[in-house]
Amino acid sequence: MTLDTIVEGVRTAYDNHSALRIRGAGSKDFYGGMLSGIPLDVAGYRGIVAYEPTELYITARCGTPLAEIEATLAEQGQMLAFEPPRFSGATVGGCVAAGLSGPRRQQAGAVRDFTLGARLVDGTGQVLNFGGQVMKNVAGYDVSRLLAGSLGTLGVLAEVTLKVLPQPTAERTLVFALDVEEAIARLNRWGGQPLPISASFWHEGQLWLRLSGAKAAVDAAIGKLGGSELADGNGLWESVREQTHPVFASDILWRLALPSTAGDPGVSGLRAVEWGGALRWYAGEQDAVRGAAARLGGHAVLYRAPESLRCLEGAFAPLSPAMLALHRRLKKYFDPRGILNPGRLYAEF
Repeated sequence: MTLDTIVEGVRTAYDNHSALRIRGAGSKDFYGGMLSGIPLDVAGYRGIVAYEPTELYITARCGTPLAEIEATLAEQGQMLAFEPPRFSGATVGGCVAAGLSGPRRQQAGAVRDFTLGARLVDGTGQVLNFGGQVMKNVAGYDVSRLLAGSLGTLGVLAEVTLKVLPQPTAERTLVFALDVEEAIARLNRWGGQPLPISASFWHEGQLWLRLSGAKAAVDAAIGKLGGSELADGNGLWESVREQTHPVFASDILWRLALPSTAGDPGVSGLRAVEWGGALRWYAGEQDAVRGAAARLGGHAVLYRAPESLRCLEGAFAPLSPAMLALHRRLKKYFDPRGILNPGRLYAEF
């Protein structure tokens, strides 16, 4: 598959006013709004274009599996620090388009923080280039980061450039027996101290804490924090990253992003807490969950649910009138006929 193949597919759909459903591995078909349109399979457009370990960046075509990218980085002792979930063969294009980050998001940052550049095929079939290979390369609006989390509604992410980081030299996991209130309180207290905490995960009365960095720093933190050491820490964090942990085994799963210090939102079905208290997972049908999250200064995403419920409820929190107007202008600019992943992000476009 070539870039010209993708361009031709988009141009044909543009000329025919036909909706397109952009698809790589399909590992995140469960996420977002409805799936509609003629499939545009981009999984065949794959391969690493450039990798400069000394410059800390990698450029790859959209269909390149994350597993292939991570294997290449591991040979040089490097990693994608935001730990994107791989699920069933996830691709780098889908990784950026979905904007999902894993446990290390707490320490390292989100997908958009590591997105340096992108080659985009917009809704007319035009090829656009944004960003570059270094952090300070933008004069004006940073469009490449805007594309992170856009779910393919602004264009086909044909190629992306991501910042990479060295793997930590030492990593260990501690576990504490704590209820959720005390766990959140401690996470916030520890978050204000110079501790090498790279991930946290609370579930059913236990808090797991991952420490990453120089061996001396990790050893010192263990001496200060106490707790018990988990033998198979890597296995735990892999299950959280890939969402194979029993916490995530629910037909309906809500993802609440809140201030880390926020109290109980008054929602039943709490399954887990991540990111130092800022990410909380709830299972089952919920009433007024979005209002509860908003009152605490956050928002709620219907992360996993039957498509009928996602279309009824909307996967993402409704936008304010001003934000909706801004999104519509962006959509109109990049996809004037609204053919790309219609309804995947918001039903309004």
